Amino acid sequence: MNLSKKVKSTDNQQERLISNDYLAGFTDGEGSFYVGFSRQPSLPLKWQIITEFHVSQNPGGKNVLEYFCKTLGCGYLKPNHKKRLNDKTWVLVVKDREDLENKVIPFFKKHPLHTNKQLDFEKFCQVLEFIKTRKHLTKEGFLQIVELVLKDEKEDHRRYSKSFILSHLN
Repeated sequence: MNLSKKVKSTDNQQERLISNDYLAGFTDGEGSFYVGFSRQPSLPLKWQIITEFHVSQNPGGKNVLEYFCKTLGCGYLKPNHKKRLNDKTWVLVVKDREDLENKVIPFFKKHPLHTNKQLDFEKFCQVLEFIKTRKHLTKEGFLQIVELVLKDEKEDHRRYSKSFILSHLN
């Protein structure tokens, strides 16, 4: 039986069919805890740290994303790659730092992940803690975040590599 068809009927059925552990498992497969860097000349260190939670799904599973959004009490849905005509996937996005700290993090602390995304989640939590305590505004704190996030990453798939960020740090 197709779960997405079951979920479409009513909210009460959704609540019975999709548990929070299911949503955590769904994130294990289709989610990401994104930390990125954007050049921002107006900032003292010339860099902004971007933190976002994403979960994507094909159009048939959009209702699961809607339910996840409702469960978290935050975020929004949008087409994943609006400009790619052959990509019909949807993505749940949470950008608001208060929502990340007060809704997303507690959800995943209560419903842990079971893949290597748990490590990504832990790094994500550390970065948000640096931001919350404003340590990211110091050169030392910013460098710790860059090292944490880009330590094990292949630099060829990111917009800015670790070496580029470090060489353009004020």
